[in-house]
Amino acid sequence: MWQRIQSVYLFLALIATTTCLSLPLCVFEPVGMGGSTVMYNLWKITPEGTADFSVWPLFVLLLITCPICLVTIFLFKNRKLQAKLCVVNIILNILWLAYGAFIIFGEKANPDCGGIKLAFGACLPIVAIILYALARHGINKDEKLVRSMDRIR
Repeated sequence: MWQRIQSVYLFLALIATTTCLSLPLCVFEPVGMGGSTVMYNLWKITPEGTADFSVWPLFVLLLITCPICLVTIFLFKNRKLQAKLCVVNIILNILWLAYGAFIIFGEKANPDCGGIKLAFGACLPIVAIILYALARHGINKDEKLVRSMDRIR
């Protein structure tokens, strides 16, 4: 299983996704004095210290991709399904990015928001998308190799 590079790509994508689940995504700075709001995948921590669970779909999208990626790693004998599951994970991560941008730009439109500082966790789904694309490329390359070997016989 680990002799194929796409398994390594999928494992690294799984690590990036699970790491993103626990890291902060961005910090919303206020216009005047006051505390800032920190946004995670599951909640926003307000300056008062309370949790606002309005961003829970971000958590759900990433939580769905983790078991799909884990299953994809162990489907190395079924390359076609493995490639399709890579595409599903890419789509889920793109949806995560779109919804995250929607939340961030919606908060930016708020007149009380002075600025937004993106954190490292916000770029991890982009890294995962790249890793899924690399894994899919390796899977398709293996499939072509197997088909060419079958044709020679």
